[in-house]
Amino acid sequence: MKAERDEQFHQFVVSRRAHLLRTATLLTAGDAHLAEDLVQSTLTKLYVAWPSYRGADNPDGYVRRVMVNALTDERRRWWRRRERSMAEIPDRPAVERSADEASEGLRAALKDLPPRMRAAVVFRYFYDLDVADTADALGCSEGTVKSQTARALEKLRAALGRQTSPVLN
Repeated sequence: MKAERDEQFHQFVVSRRAHLLRTATLLTAGDAHLAEDLVQSTLTKLYVAWPSYRGADNPDGYVRRVMVNALTDERRRWWRRRERSMAEIPDRPAVERSADEASEGLRAALKDLPPRMRAAVVFRYFYDLDVADTADALGCSEGTVKSQTARALEKLRAALGRQTSPVLN
């Protein structure tokens, strides 16, 4: 029984880890290290609750909910609040970045949003979930998703210095 469960979980990780990492990278506004931590926390929580996942009506929604909860837990850690992200590591040679400035601007603007507001934008616009599925993933009402998304879009547009954006319409 345990061997079967472990094999099922292993197959899940092999098939879905890249997708989870992409979602975590968006939810953490491009912080690759925090995204890796978030995926590991999500997988740990999912392994413990594997029977619940297998019995869920909406397994993808279940995983999204676990990931958002793990992100919220991660942000509450006392030592995480004391850390400061830096664009460049002090006392190290500068590394040339080849990333597009527009995506860097969007990433920076996303990073300034509160985690749950960022999650609403990521689920609605990057993963094209409807309001109901986003509300389910965030554990809130559909009205909250609508208001959080509207506020997030206002903040993103202001941060990006334009009234409209192809990504945010």
